Amino acid sequence: MPTAILTQPDLRVRLTSERLEVYGPDPETGDESLLRPIPLHDLERVVAGEDVHFTSPALAELLRRGIPVQIFSWQGRYLGGFLPALQPAGQTRIRQYQRTLDPAFALQIARRIVAAKLYNQRRVLQRLLAGRPQQEPPEPAATLTRQTIDRLEGLFTPVRQAGTLDELRGFEGLATACYYQAWATFLPAEFPFERRSTRPPLNPVNACISFAATLLYSEATAFCHAHGLDPALGTLHAPDDGRWSLALDLIEPFRPALVEALALDLFSHRILNHDHFESRDGGCFLNPDGRRKFFLQYERRMERQFLSEAVGHRTTIRQQLEQQAVMFKTALENPDSFEPFLIN
Repeated sequence: MPTAILTQPDLRVRLTSERLEVYGPDPETGDESLLRPIPLHDLERVVAGEDVHFTSPALAELLRRGIPVQIFSWQGRYLGGFLPALQPAGQTRIRQYQRTLDPAFALQIARRIVAAKLYNQRRVLQRLLAGRPQQEPPEPAATLTRQTIDRLEGLFTPVRQAGTLDELRGFEGLATACYYQAWATFLPAEFPFERRSTRPPLNPVNACISFAATLLYSEATAFCHAHGLDPALGTLHAPDDGRWSLALDLIEPFRPALVEALALDLFSHRILNHDHFESRDGGCFLNPDGRRKFFLQYERRMERQFLSEAVGHRTTIRQQLEQQAVMFKTALENPDSFEPFLIN
């Protein structure tokens, strides 16, 4: 069990020997009872709702074992978390500050990030198109997808030759807009997606994309901290108050393979339906039951092993996400060593 997901209201978590014990209201009697023991030896992280109560010994043991705890509000918003004590990384931070202020370094890393995201967007569309029955004459959606694949292919050279970060961001925005237009044609008709909307998401598809991106972002932030990096100092995403810009950078190539692919699966396989969403605060959000189903599918996808052609061995998306932080740290001295995540 790499991740323990605790979202049921009024849970109490305490430490007993080498395991966590999760107590909560019995579904039948309402009395508090032991719902599940969780061995600590194979636990890697904990995701909990804001109304889950941890005893101090339980929390201390999690931190002692290097297990981070992520806390989400009852509305599904990431509030923050508890990270194990980290080794001081003063020299790494100083080098990162120097490099972030170097326009040539920032542009080189950002180009590679956008090129990898572009490659992954193209591969996702190629896979989706290959799985769609061929018809003569081709369906308009299939024609649009082929045109989009060709258009994304044509953006590789401009991306790699972009002379400024603003120019590069323009190409990234253009590619993503084209990609979403073709990607949306693979969604079921009852879940239309016309455009990306955030803060708030305006429909179920946007709600799932936003929630998956939030989970990925929180994990990338934790990995940056764990490897002595300042997650606020990005390249493609300029450093700014109120966001972890480096974490946003590192998750960009993972969006097609994790965020959009997961959302498409959830709707195409009828894992989620309209009953799993609620309208509030001017937007559309997953309700508690929807979040439970979402967490399960997210975790399965993050931990699913695959043979990566890029790294030459079996791995998982979560392992590759952490590896991005490791490679970025190495790139502070050798920028050519940074290779963003690529799907097969």
